[in-house]
Amino acid sequence: MSDATMARQFRVQAPGSGIIQDVPLAGRAPSDVLVRMRYSGVSRGTECLVFQGRVPPSQYDAMRAPFQQGRFPGPVAYGYMAVGDVIEGPDSLRNRPVFCLHPHQDYFVVPASAVTPVPETVPAGRAILAANMETAVNAVWDGGPGPGDRINVVGGGVIGMLVAWLCQAIPGTAVTLVDTNPERAGTARALGLSFASAAEAGADVVFHASGQPDGLATALATAGTEATVIDLSWYGDTPVTLPLGEGFHSRRLRIRSSQVGRLPPDRIPRWDHQRRMRLALDLLDDPRLDALITGETPFDAMPTLLPELCTSPGNTLCHRITYA
Repeated sequence: MSDATMARQFRVQAPGSGIIQDVPLAGRAPSDVLVRMRYSGVSRGTECLVFQGRVPPSQYDAMRAPFQQGRFPGPVAYGYMAVGDVIEGPDSLRNRPVFCLHPHQDYFVVPASAVTPVPETVPAGRAILAANMETAVNAVWDGGPGPGDRINVVGGGVIGMLVAWLCQAIPGTAVTLVDTNPERAGTARALGLSFASAAEAGADVVFHASGQPDGLATALATAGTEATVIDLSWYGDTPVTLPLGEGFHSRRLRIRSSQVGRLPPDRIPRWDHQRRMRLALDLLDDPRLDALITGETPFDAMPTLLPELCTSPGNTLCHRITYA
């Protein structure tokens, strides 16, 4: 049995400033597990908006993470890409790696129902991508691409790469990953994806995942007549201006948001969040996906890491945090 009563937690104190502090561990009920963290991942797009205090007040409740502590803009402990070992809990879970939607913290207590075992074929260090994969799966469900479709994915971050990777597995599809950063081409090749700095118009389905308003305009420009643009990007407090006075109406285009917090309506009778998470972890059984993890830093460095990732990300995709 563990004698841990305290944990170390990364917390955004105020916009642009974070610290690691000691926090008491909650007492463990019989239905809870105590997890010792191995890895967490920085979801750079959303976590930088949180770190910089750019969550609009109207979205404070909607953007709340499952085990978030505190409130926006801070102090707040935020994050949802955690992999660790169950050191106290049911025998079926003990001493095996699990995934949990938990902030960056070296030990934590949560209900056993909140963790999902990592498949034996998936390395624990890759399993931090499960939340990203879950988002990508939900987006593909929302977009409904089918065999033979021409599919453009605008935005070569982790989510865009995973959406394109899932879509290219549909028979007969022609998938193009579009990004203005030519250095994303190497990662795309590692995943077996076609890459372009610009894409031709006429796609049957377009996914937008760049996080930039200009990217959504590009997505609309590449959509074919009567096509749907699935927007996965969350812009925080950034206004978005679109060219809706050009061919938007004559081509009868549709824009649909996709957000992982809700399952698509046609899936709800048969799916729940746990089933979707199990699927996301199973889909990570592919060594090529390691290309999406572009850096690794010890937990103690997080207070200096986050400002760097948010202001000078370079070619960072998913950044992995390691725990002693």
